[in-house]
Formats: sequence, structure tokens, C-alpha cells
Amino acid sequence: MKKDIHPENYRLCVFKDMSNDEWFITRSCAETRDTIEVEGQEYPLIKLEISASSHPFYTGKMKLVDTAGRVDKFRNRYKKFQKS
Repeated sequence: MKKDIHPENYRLCVFKDMSNDEWFITRSCAETRDTIEVEGQEYPLIKLEISASSHPFYTGKMKLVDTAGRVDKFRNRYKKFQKS
């Protein structure tokens, strides 16, 4: 590997999917305030909302998204700004 091509804070981190508590360890230079202990070692923790272990494309389980309800809420909220 070439020397001096990675940032100084390039280190092992734990990425944790908060929707299903799955985690994996990989290298990253992302800033984080949280830490987690894994197998007796403390690592910086990076929280994820979704990962391959919870994404519908990879799991095959589709989530029902209430898009129509969101559109109706938006239209009702901004109804006074619409032209008649």
C-alpha cells in the first residue's frame, strides 16, 4: 500500500444498522462521538438508518410507504398558496 494516502484518522469503526441492530466493522475516517465495545475492544460507532441487512432490495421484504397520505398532507398544508 502507498504511504501517506489515507487521512490521519483512518481507523476501524463499527457501523450499526439501528433498525435491526446488525453491525459490521470496517475502516472509515467519518467523525463520530459515540463508541461501542465489541469483543473487549472499543471502536468508534457510526449509526445507520438502513444498510444491506435491512434494505428492501436486499432482504426481499417490501415496506408499505404511505406516499398518498404524505401528498395529501402537503396539499392541505399549502392549500392557501394554490391558485384557484
